[in-house]
Amino acid sequence: MNNKNNTSGSGHRTSDFSYNIAILGCGKVAHLHARAINNLDNAKLAGVWSRTEKTAKNFAAKYNVPFYIKISELAEKENIDLVIVCTPHPFHLEPVLEAAKSGVNILVEKPLASTLEDSDAMIEACKKAGVKLGVISQRRWYEPVQRVKKAIESGKIGKPVFGTINMLGWRDKSYYDSDEWRGTWLMEGGGVLVNQAPHQLDILLWLMGEIDEVYGKWENLNHPYIEVEDTAVAIIKFKNGAIGNVIVSNSQKPGIYGKVHVHGENGASVGVQTDGGAMFIAGMSGILEPPINDIWSVSGEEKLLEKWNKEDSEYFHNIDPMVYYMERQIENFLQAIQNNTEPLVTGEDGRKTVELFTAIYRSTRDNKPIKFPLNSETGNDMDGRIINFSEKT
Repeated sequence: MNNKNNTSGSGHRTSDFSYNIAILGCGKVAHLHARAINNLDNAKLAGVWSRTEKTAKNFAAKYNVPFYIKISELAEKENIDLVIVCTPHPFHLEPVLEAAKSGVNILVEKPLASTLEDSDAMIEACKKAGVKLGVISQRRWYEPVQRVKKAIESGKIGKPVFGTINMLGWRDKSYYDSDEWRGTWLMEGGGVLVNQAPHQLDILLWLMGEIDEVYGKWENLNHPYIEVEDTAVAIIKFKNGAIGNVIVSNSQKPGIYGKVHVHGENGASVGVQTDGGAMFIAGMSGILEPPINDIWSVSGEEKLLEKWNKEDSEYFHNIDPMVYYMERQIENFLQAIQNNTEPLVTGEDGRKTVELFTAIYRSTRDNKPIKFPLNSETGNDMDGRIINFSEKT
C-alpha cells in the first residue's frame, strides 16, 4: 500500500497525492463507483476482484484494468490504497478481512453488513490492521441534507425532539429476479430495512444521535415470491430524550418518496426529501427527482424554501447525480487517508444503521422493545429473521 498519510495536511484535496483504488465485487453498483473514481483527478481505478472470475474479467475489460482472483495479490501488485467493497450485503465480510490483512483502507457499500456479528468483525479487523473503514452513505452530501444538519447544529430549531422517516416505494418481481441474491435471507440478509432504507436510517441517526430503545414490526405485505420483509415500522426513544418514528415500505406502486424530518423544541421543523418519483435502483435506473428541503419552518427563513429548491434542482440537473455524490464521499475518504483523520461516515456509523434494523428484527421476534446497545447474537436465525419467517409460512 502506498504510504500517503499526512497528518499535517490542510484537509483539502491536492494534486500532490495520487491514490490507487480497487473495486471488490463487480455487480451493478460497482459501475457507478468506477465512474466516480475515474472522475477524480487524484485517483485511478487500478484493479478489480470478484467472487466470480468471469464477472471480474468482464468488468476489468470494460474499464481497461487488471483483475485478480486473490485480494492480497491485487493489493500488493497494484499498490492499492483503498478498496471499495460492492459485493452483496452478506458477503462483505470476507473481502473486508482480506483487504485489512493487506493493510488497505476500506469503503463498504451500504449497509456495512447484514448482521452485527459481521459488522463487529470488520471493525475489529480494521482497528487491528490500522486501516480506515467507512460506509457508503453519499446522501449525506446532498445539499438539502447538509442544510438540515447545519440548521440543527446552529440551534435553529432548538433541541431536536422528534425525528421521522417516511419512505414509501415499490419493487416489482422483475427487480427481485434481476439478481439471484435479491429477496432472500441468506443472500440479501433482509428486505427494505437492509437494502432500501439504510440511507435514510443513517441520515436520521446522524441528525438525532444515539438510540436508547426501539420497538418495531416488519411484514411482507404483497411480495409473496420473496422471503424478506417489504414493510417495517418502528418507534424510537433516543438517549437525549427525543423520540422518533420510522415507516419504510416497498409495497406502494409506482414508487413515491423518501423523507427525513426533524422537529425542534421551539416548534420549528426542518426536513429533506432525499428521493422522489420511482425509487432509484443502482445500475438499473436514474434518479428521477432532485433532493429538496420539503419542510422548513425556521423563524424568518420560511420564504427561503422556494429559492433553495430552485437552486438545488438546477444544480441537480447540471450534474450526474448517480455518481457525483459518490465522488464527494470517495474524495472525503481520500482526504481522511491523506490527513490521518476520520471520514465523515465511519465503520462505527455503519454499525449504528445495522444495529437499528437488527433491533427491529429482534423486536418483531421477541414482541417487545429492544434496549441499546445491542451485541451480536450467534445462531442460525440471523437475529430472528429466518425463524420468524418460517413461523409465518
